[in-house]
Amino acid sequence: MTRLSIGVQSFDDRHLKALGRVHDCAQAIAAVEEAAQAFDTFNLDIMYALPGQTLENLEQDMRQALALQPPHISIYHLTIEPNTYFAKFPPVIPEEDTAYAMLDKITEMTEAAGLQRYEVSAYAKPGHRCFHNLNYWQFGDYLGIGAGAHSKLSFAHRVIRQVRLREPKLYMEKALAGNAVTQETEVSRAELPFEFMLNALRLKDGFKLQDFVEKTGLPFTAIQQGLEEAERKGLIERDFVRVKPTRARL
Repeated sequence: MTRLSIGVQSFDDRHLKALGRVHDCAQAIAAVEEAAQAFDTFNLDIMYALPGQTLENLEQDMRQALALQPPHISIYHLTIEPNTYFAKFPPVIPEEDTAYAMLDKITEMTEAAGLQRYEVSAYAKPGHRCFHNLNYWQFGDYLGIGAGAHSKLSFAHRVIRQVRLREPKLYMEKALAGNAVTQETEVSRAELPFEFMLNALRLKDGFKLQDFVEKTGLPFTAIQQGLEEAERKGLIERDFVRVKPTRARL
């Protein structure tokens, strides 16, 4: 293991309680300090636009996070997921303009600390970008081994996604019998452009057009119309080699 990710979310006990987290600020700091002694690369997960959070609260969270000198930070806007407590009882969260101001402040503070934004939610010091995530965002293949693991596998004329059984005991029994996959789905040719773009345009540097052709097996013309529309809307910029999101998209 070369990387540890710590789900801090916030260093404010009020916000941690609102999120239903079982740790407090002191425990989070202690965990990060211990991780820093054991790992060359470790990541902090931080959330923003939390219930009742102000821009000043966010700045305080970021100051504390950066004071711990993490080589990598993943920062996510709070998302209200279906079938959750927040979906049933929606909290009051910051308005959209405030959330954008928070993201601008995050980018400003991370840059000042030497962390470069290389993906929508990821900031890293040189040499500490997450290889697995980069592979995922670049539509690369990966093999998941273990209970609940996911895989993406490409073959000459098809791309499949697999999910392994989630329950450990059942997974072990089925794995020994050579049948641990509970779900296998082939990505249709019609879905490939969306699947590729969904990941590749998360990256600040975007993707090479040749990579699209090589990893999907589709011609460039399959996405030409969509790229033209996105360019008209100011969401991407491109040349004959590369497509990347504009600042408005990020």
